[in-house]
Amino acid sequence: MENRKREIQLKFRVSEEEKKFIDIKMKEANISNREAYLRKMAIDGTIITSNFEETKKMIFELHKIGTNINQIAHIANSNGDISEEKIYELKEMMKQIWQLQRSGLLEKHSI
Repeated sequence: MENRKREIQLKFRVSEEEKKFIDIKMKEANISNREAYLRKMAIDGTIITSNFEETKKMIFELHKIGTNINQIAHIANSNGDISEEKIYELKEMMKQIWQLQRSGLLEKHSI
């Protein structure tokens, strides 16, 4: 019986396309031993998932802001005049957009 450091064997199947992709990634990583590469990826590899809840909140807020901007534009187009109050509201809405962006809601989220 062999004296192996690693006694447990794991097996999994891949498609031909997946195997080709693994081979490409191995070459990019300059690793020729598939077992070493797969072990390294299984232990140290990173999986990125997206959290779309923050993006949904941002879209909802932007939709509300867009609706308000459209209402202001409609008022301006209907009588050719827009009040200082409406201009202030518009500026405040734009500030909200910038605050959303600075808070990271307009950036890609991952966990």
